[in-house]
Amino acid sequence: MQQKSRKAFSLIELMIVIVILGLLAAMVMPNLTGKAEEAKKNLVCVQMKSIYNGALDMFKINNSVYPSTEEGLKALVENPDEEKYLSYSAGGYFKDSKMPKDSWGREFIYLNEDGVVELISLGADRKEGGKDEKADIKMSECK
Repeated sequence: MQQKSRKAFSLIELMIVIVILGLLAAMVMPNLTGKAEEAKKNLVCVQMKSIYNGALDMFKINNSVYPSTEEGLKALVENPDEEKYLSYSAGGYFKDSKMPKDSWGREFIYLNEDGVVELISLGADRKEGGKDEKADIKMSECK
């Protein structure tokens, strides 16, 4: 009689594979954590520059000024003052007429101080101020 050989892994072989996978995960995971927040911050900078170089610039081209701080970014969705902004674009300045939001789902803060525009995201903590990962993100500080 011939003996049939089994084609299966032993418990020891499976445990060795699991230990190796655990060691690989332990080496890789610390490098991956934190990258998601960094990517969100980079995306916010890209969004702010896009708003500034796109919709805000078009608003200024049409109306000779940027919206005031009080009018905010909402002025890019609907005309805040039809008498003041006679050349306002009929469909607004965003394609879908929706206010853009940062990576954490909040609207950007818009400031216009004597024609100097600043866009701010409150960041991951969604609170004003903060340091390191919780710091506000300002367009002027983006690379």
